[in-house]
Amino acid sequence: MLFIALSVLVPVTIQQQLDGQFNLLWRALFTPQFILSALALLLVYYLSDGLRLWFTLRALGQQQPLTSIVPLVFINVLFSNITPMATGGGVVQIWYLHRRGAPLGVATAATTLRTLLASVMIFLPAPVLLFSIDRLVDSPLATQWGGWLALFAALYVAFFMLLLWRLRWFIAAVTTGLAAMNRLHLIGKSRQRRWRSRLRREMIRFGYSFRAFFQGARLDSFLAIVSTLVFLVSMFSFPALLLWGLGYAVDYPLVLGLMLVNTFVMYFAPTPGAAGIAEGVFAMLFTSQLAIGDLLLLVLGWRFLTIHLGMLIGVPVALHALGRKPAHG
Repeated sequence: MLFIALSVLVPVTIQQQLDGQFNLLWRALFTPQFILSALALLLVYYLSDGLRLWFTLRALGQQQPLTSIVPLVFINVLFSNITPMATGGGVVQIWYLHRRGAPLGVATAATTLRTLLASVMIFLPAPVLLFSIDRLVDSPLATQWGGWLALFAALYVAFFMLLLWRLRWFIAAVTTGLAAMNRLHLIGKSRQRRWRSRLRREMIRFGYSFRAFFQGARLDSFLAIVSTLVFLVSMFSFPALLLWGLGYAVDYPLVLGLMLVNTFVMYFAPTPGAAGIAEGVFAMLFTSQLAIGDLLLLVLGWRFLTIHLGMLIGVPVALHALGRKPAHG
């Protein structure tokens, strides 16, 4: 409900700031040429999203049919956009893969690597673009939030590096936490030992799988990186497609740069699916790209194609997955 409320409130606010101006050029988006182009881009977008996880699993020695990964694309879109900072997306991916026979440690490593690859491709260039693109240098994003965003990005990447290279710290923290729960009589001694043994086993599997990605099947690891890059480029290309459909001359590299910065900011939005913040930052970045009456149309079209459509597909797919029996046990 919060996601829906914010997704409606911000576009309404933008429309009020535009004094009710709304161009009727939206009809231009229903030409066969545009619809076919949008469908082709959506196909690349969803397929590359599934392939980046599929190749990651293969690199970890976990064989899953590609047809089983396709539903997870839409389930992940749904859950990542109804939870703060997309936290639910990772959880539901681990749950889904575990139900299909993947050990928890391997499933966690695969979804973490999937996230880490995209994060590195976004976080490394984003601060540079934020302070080098002319229209962003004097914007509030750079002048007021640039330093904080760079710090958050460094902490985000540092956490994953610690998870990779200092896994024993996390194992020690889990062991200490379970012991504290036992002392507080929240769990019994036998349950403490059972949970500690299972968590240690899965965290060791997690660390082994992480190393296997970089040291094992090089071709699958390389294809996971390539498919992640294709996924990000296709995701960043939707505003360019909409601008083209509306008849604007498109500066494609600039659009990709602006979208990379926008996605970078969305990573730290506390709202479900970055709702509200995503639309607001997007409008600020693209307000000088087009006629004022087309701004709301661009915002709504971008969010529908990249998020809302996938969520609508994800609802019946998730309900079907919830009703299926697990592949093991």
